Amino acid sequence: MPLLFCRVSVILLFLALCMSNVAQAAEMLYPLSVAVTEKGPVYVADRKLPGIWSVENGKATSFFTGSKVFRTPLNAVRCVTVAPQGRVIAGDSSTREVYRFEKAGEKPTPLTNGGIGIPMDVVVTKNGDLLVSDLELHRIWKVPAAGGKPTLFAEVSAPRGLALDQAENLWVVSGTADQLLKVTPDGKVSVVVKGRPFNFPHDVVVLQDGTAVVSDGYEKALWKVTPDGKTEKWISGEPFKNPVGIALSGKNILVADPHAKTVFSVDPEKKISDLLKPQK
Repeated sequence: MPLLFCRVSVILLFLALCMSNVAQAAEMLYPLSVAVTEKGPVYVADRKLPGIWSVENGKATSFFTGSKVFRTPLNAVRCVTVAPQGRVIAGDSSTREVYRFEKAGEKPTPLTNGGIGIPMDVVVTKNGDLLVSDLELHRIWKVPAAGGKPTLFAEVSAPRGLALDQAENLWVVSGTADQLLKVTPDGKVSVVVKGRPFNFPHDVVVLQDGTAVVSDGYEKALWKVTPDGKTEKWISGEPFKNPVGIALSGKNILVADPHAKTVFSVDPEKKISDLLKPQK
């Protein structure tokens, strides 16, 4: 009888460990970038998954899980966005590539034949072309909607986050002397924020009134930037631990925080909710 009891205990312990592993597998590990569709899920690039989550109704499920083997698709995913028709686009530094997904779980399609260095962010223009920030080569690349050889759109030192405004101007977070830049559709670069008011800026979105919002990981903050370049720390501190990727979701701003291991939603009144904890 004691032997049988021990065997049952071992089996129960094994099952409990398995269930624990399943639960852990459904938790974000290091979310860096977030993208959203008008109707549908939120997509999150997770550097340590590695891969992309699909989030709906407070639940995260794997959209694509890459391999831990270096130089395989999304082994070092950095960014995610959504193209027309709901196609997911992701940038990966391990393969120096930008990928397009047709469906969840399917093998992604490489678009540039390894033509990007370190793709930090990607946005989609109205005609479907991609603009990709390359931290290694200090370039903003244009990639045809169908894929192909990247062409130079603009030279920007240490580019990170990208956002397009209503006029198709490209806003760029830079890690150098001037931290927020604007690039016109014909590739002319101008400075929006002179100097370095931010501690460690990552990403940017542009609101309908022309105000920009910049995430600052070291300050645990979101900054607002007026069209003429004036900066104001809008939100800082808990629950933010290291806000990195941001995206617009209607009037709200979604914030991927790798240290908090979740995505937050911030409304215009600065109310913050956790996307993985559905509100009652």
